Amino acid sequence: MNRDSHGSHDEAHDSVRTSSLESRIEEEFDEIAHYARRVPRAWFFGALVVIGILLTFASMIMHIAPWWMSAGLFALLVALLAAAIWQEHDVWARRLALTTISVLTMFLVVSITYLVHALFHENISAVALFRDALLLWVTNIFVFAAWYWEIDRGGPIRRHRGNPEPPDLLFPQMMADVADWKGWQPTFIDYLYLAFNTNTAFSPTDTAVLSRRMKLLMMTQSVLALVVVAVVAGRAINIG
Repeated sequence: MNRDSHGSHDEAHDSVRTSSLESRIEEEFDEIAHYARRVPRAWFFGALVVIGILLTFASMIMHIAPWWMSAGLFALLVALLAAAIWQEHDVWARRLALTTISVLTMFLVVSITYLVHALFHENISAVALFRDALLLWVTNIFVFAAWYWEIDRGGPIRRHRGNPEPPDLLFPQMMADVADWKGWQPTFIDYLYLAFNTNTAFSPTDTAVLSRRMKLLMMTQSVLALVVVAVVAGRAINIG
């Protein structure tokens, strides 16, 4: 009798504990959904549109692939990402954001590879080569600005919830002892500025890079920018 009573008590305790855990999980998802729509994503989506247009144009003028292929894939990924955000599926939104940026990066790398090939194996005019190089150089800025926005401290939702991962980047405002900058959070423009500096100076200039993953991303951006600049320099001295 006592054994049965003890077993019933354990079952009731387990049931209460499970119910409490489920409640905490539901509250966590509700909080994520609450912050998901508050994250300012306009600049991020604007950058994705700019990248898609630039890479589609590059595909057309460099004859890399049918323009509708890159445009269609880009439109599909952005539509899925927007739907995931609207439906408050935070996990899928992050996965789709990283997938979209990865695909755009792949298109960028392929385009730069074609640019290098054109320098050595095609009779392309200096004006056309400079146009293609400038197009890809600008695209490189927007692509890596999107990477920095999505990677830093676990992504935009975790940053805006106030529960971020350890910092990947340390902006000057975070280190300054200024009352007006207390609690300062970077926006997409700050990551775009960082990507621009990395493209031009091959360094983050005033921002400290802390994590290995961010260092690898910046190294990749600098290498791609350097290759594009080297192609223009090579044409200037008549290589190829």
